[in-house]
Amino acid sequence: MKNSDLLLALCLLVFNIASSQQINLHVKITNDFDVEGIHILNKTSKYNTVTNEFGEFVIKVQLLDTIVFSSIKYEIKELIITDDIYNKKSINIKLNELVNELDEVIIGNTLTGNLSTDLKNIKVEETFNFDDVGIPGFKGIPQEKIVPLAAAAFPLSLNIEALYKHIGGYYKKLKIKRKWTNENTTVVNIIDYYGFSFFEDAYSIPSNRLYDFILFCIETTTLNSDFNRQNFAGVLEIFNQKSKLYVSRIKLIEKE
Repeated sequence: MKNSDLLLALCLLVFNIASSQQINLHVKITNDFDVEGIHILNKTSKYNTVTNEFGEFVIKVQLLDTIVFSSIKYEIKELIITDDIYNKKSINIKLNELVNELDEVIIGNTLTGNLSTDLKNIKVEETFNFDDVGIPGFKGIPQEKIVPLAAAAFPLSLNIEALYKHIGGYYKKLKIKRKWTNENTTVVNIIDYYGFSFFEDAYSIPSNRLYDFILFCIETTTLNSDFNRQNFAGVLEIFNQKSKLYVSRIKLIEKE
């Protein structure tokens, strides 16, 4: 091919990409299970969304845009918008499941084949597991109970210790500490779920500002409850709204 022909072909390609308009691309995840709440990011335009309960979503794309699929249950997948995909305006995608390998299990007791002997040698720790009987139950470390002020000061059941903790401000500090612990846990879980690069690519949040940004969202929105309830559409909407304000503030600080 002559240099002039190659140059012409490149010019036509650049022209087609530049002149291509954004379209709504309809995508369906064809995996049989866990297709709801998968995160989708257009790395080129920064548009993002999540799949619905049927694994479907719509996102704006142009030619050669890169679409990233991410989920804790599937491997990350990138899709380049080709001419064929662009013209069809729809595509079905199957994601590769993440395989979690179990650690090697070592049995401490050597089995002899004699059932009565083996049963005597096996050490059994008698613990009650709510999951084994199919009922919900608390399996963590119990927290100190905060006695309501009205109950602590009730004449018929006066609780001197609880009343003292209210007057001395102990319960107030305990509530604040638990609130901070809960918020910090949510921040860590969000960063672990999405990753640093997601916030940089989608919202231009620097890695060294990410913790502060998420905490800002928690303090001013329903992010904490939305994330813990797996309302990922609501989570992304909060990020979309608050990132614009947060980034503008960063730029103002940097100018000062």
